[in-house]
Amino acid sequence: MRTRVITAVVALAIFIPLIIIGSWPLTVAALVLGVVAVGEITTMKKMFVTSFPALISFLGVILMILPQNWLGFLPHSVSRMEAFYVLVILLLLYTVFDINKFSFDDVGVLTLGMLYVGFGFNAFIAARAVNFQTLLYGMLVVWITDSGAYIFGRQFGKHKLAPRVSPNKTWEGSICGTLSAVIICAIYLHFFPVGYSLPVMVLWTLILSICGQFGDLIESSLKRHYGVKDSGKILPGHGGILDRFDSMLIVMPLMQLIGII
Repeated sequence: MRTRVITAVVALAIFIPLIIIGSWPLTVAALVLGVVAVGEITTMKKMFVTSFPALISFLGVILMILPQNWLGFLPHSVSRMEAFYVLVILLLLYTVFDINKFSFDDVGVLTLGMLYVGFGFNAFIAARAVNFQTLLYGMLVVWITDSGAYIFGRQFGKHKLAPRVSPNKTWEGSICGTLSAVIICAIYLHFFPVGYSLPVMVLWTLILSICGQFGDLIESSLKRHYGVKDSGKILPGHGGILDRFDSMLIVMPLMQLIGII
């Protein structure tokens, strides 16, 4: 627990100034986090991070994360998704040259990983581009839900939420985490309006909080599939980047989809 708290304090001491500053420092930080997250997927797949597929995956997630105004290096007639497709084709071609070790299924995993991580961190940057309070709102939904579910789940949790995927999560923790997010974010939105009217945003907070918990379960399912406890070891006591940003990778794109970003 002590290691977990120390890591959280240090991480927040670095992370909070970055989201306050925004601009290119936050974009660079998002790119680094995205590359590390995809690196965790390749590691779970038991691929070397210096292998050709891994390096292509890093390029792909960078391409997906970069804001539109950073894509000037692409030829004028080439869109982000067209450039991304070229990288996917390169992965498919690699199955021909390394047929015994790299398969079509591996291409699918890496492509999905690039999109999953890339869209999440791209929306994260887009939220900050709207304004600081929009990004903070999204992060509060994630942080409060996660903290509330952990605290109340430990105190009152009796009924398992998804025992085969994440045995420590409970219905009591999940419900209390969402209620905590709705109440605290409603107070935040009263003073710092974001998106739509307050009643509408309260409803969206409820939905985003629930979807964020599904993001957590998705990542837990991924780890179960590969038989690992944590996605990585970069954050002592917390695991990897995917472990810490799993809910955000779902919440931020949804905020973009519904027009808050």
